[in-house]
Amino acid sequence: MTTALQLPAELWLQVFSFLSWRDKLSVRGTCSHFRHLMDKSRPLWKGFSVVLRHLSRYNRLFWSSLAQRHVGSVLLYSGCRKDLKQLSAWLPALDALRLDDWREVGVAQLTPFHKLRRLSLTSCSAPLKNLEFLVPLRDRLTELRLCNVELTCSAPHLLAAISQLTRLTCLQLHHDGSLRIPTLSGVLTHLTELTHLSCTMITYKTLSHDFFSPAHLTGGGALQLTELQLLNYDAMVTEEVLQPLSRLRSLSIVHLYSVPGPTCHLQTWLTSLPQLCSLSVHGGHPLSAYADFLPPSLLSLSLCVDLEPEDLHAVSARAPHLQHLHLEPWSSSSALVRLLPRLFPHLRTLRIRHRHVSDEDFLRLQQLERLHTLEILDSYYKPDPSDPSWTVYEPSPHLLRLVSDLQNQTGHRVQVITSSVRDPISCHCI
Repeated sequence: MTTALQLPAELWLQVFSFLSWRDKLSVRGTCSHFRHLMDKSRPLWKGFSVVLRHLSRYNRLFWSSLAQRHVGSVLLYSGCRKDLKQLSAWLPALDALRLDDWREVGVAQLTPFHKLRRLSLTSCSAPLKNLEFLVPLRDRLTELRLCNVELTCSAPHLLAAISQLTRLTCLQLHHDGSLRIPTLSGVLTHLTELTHLSCTMITYKTLSHDFFSPAHLTGGGALQLTELQLLNYDAMVTEEVLQPLSRLRSLSIVHLYSVPGPTCHLQTWLTSLPQLCSLSVHGGHPLSAYADFLPPSLLSLSLCVDLEPEDLHAVSARAPHLQHLHLEPWSSSSALVRLLPRLFPHLRTLRIRHRHVSDEDFLRLQQLERLHTLEILDSYYKPDPSDPSWTVYEPSPHLLRLVSDLQNQTGHRVQVITSSVRDPISCHCI
């Protein structure tokens, strides 16, 4: 500790800035010197999120620590009105708040959060009577997420409340099909700054001609939307319906059925969006049904679908400049990983499962000369084949050895992630 005290604080803070959140918290707990040094550095905690529940167990020292670090993002589990009052007293400058398993029929006490820009309500225990609590936030909120929230108010009331949030750039509406919204044109008319939209599509069989056409668009105009995410999708669509989405750069579709219908609607989407840069598909038709429709502009591709090795050859031909790939085929990926260095030499990030991939094929990824991030998606392994019930939720020793070998062979050019951290403010629908 004497040596630590002799080094300048600026040097320590520079070192700490390279640490993960987990490592920062570990270092912070080693001694009072590091704790005081780190807590006084606001930039060190930029983007840090904290998960809270049962607020009565936290003392003043805990709250003072959060306030000193200027924590700007909180996930509150199983909260109620008094919890928000306590939270606003200590952290009034919150930028992001997620209420999960909210226990009351209304949400009050949000006004004191004078810098709140991102709000999420997920899996509420009680139905919400209305959304009037959003009105005082209309000049602040830029992101609103409602996921698995039961509403006793009507769909028109919901849309009227959301339409007042004219500064929204991100809107997420995930539900079980209970919301009957004929089109999104009404909301899009008022939310002129919206760039990201995510919604459940389970109630739609066919998208009407004005589904994405707000009143202010005339003469072939386009929305500001650049990212669109559709959950439980299986709706018929025409190129006319998609005309207002010409600025779209990212499309994510989670299909309603694992066994698709006779028509591959994704073909129409891809034909209508020739400038698409990012595509994510989960379920639906096998890749072979739409691989030949992929736009050459594609740089990022996520596939959780049925596919064969020859389909990747088609993707390589259609999207030769692909830089980011997430590959989770429904069948084994053992025959696919070995193809990646040859078919996609420009890859910078790659997400795959290690299970069933041979050591030789895994280490062959070193041939991807531009790869800088590899994420392994396996969340567990089974140590004993004779005991299938024994599951360990961490990377296997064998995988860790392979990762070490790969990093050594690439001169530690590739960062390998074996346990990803999700944004606690976002829902886990996908």
